[in-house]
Amino acid sequence: MKTVSGDVFERYADDYDRWFDEHQEEYLAELSRIRQVLPAPDSRSIEVGVGSGRFAAPMGVRIGVEPSRALCRMAHQRGIGVIRGRVEDLPIRTLSCSSVLFVTVICFLDDPRAAFREIHRILSQEGFLVIAFIEREGKIHRKYLMDGGKGRFLSRARFYSQEEVCAFLSDTGFDVKKGDSRAGFCVIAAQKI
Repeated sequence: MKTVSGDVFERYADDYDRWFDEHQEEYLAELSRIRQVLPAPDSRSIEVGVGSGRFAAPMGVRIGVEPSRALCRMAHQRGIGVIRGRVEDLPIRTLSCSSVLFVTVICFLDDPRAAFREIHRILSQEGFLVIAFIEREGKIHRKYLMDGGKGRFLSRARFYSQEEVCAFLSDTGFDVKKGDSRAGFCVIAAQKI
């Protein structure tokens, strides 16, 4: 996973995490939408790109993978067991995860298909991937880039449409079960086939 402006998540981890407190209504709405499609987490559930643990912790996902040391520390403080790693080369055994949560990570990847192939590898047979992302040209994308806030983190990110992400998933062995796009924030549930 590439980082925006190199070490921006290291230098501005507190700013990144503070956004969730300052935009609590939006954050809680995103959590609610993800919760509707995420299978009940178990001991084999994982969040890839766990960040500061703002999604994993309230969802009951207890394991996360994250490349940023600063964000790893925050996730750990929220009770998440964090493994340092990158989505393109996950330090996770093949077929060992029942579900993967993947929130606002795709926009930081050089090659989404490579990431989805790696997630496919770690998922058990018929395991689920729940991906949530900011859609290109959607209301949220435009707002963040114009108003600041997450703009520091997202200004060099690459955004995708729901159709593009569904095509990536299909190309890498997933069957899209549900897609929900509102106000430019898309949540997709896909099953490994």
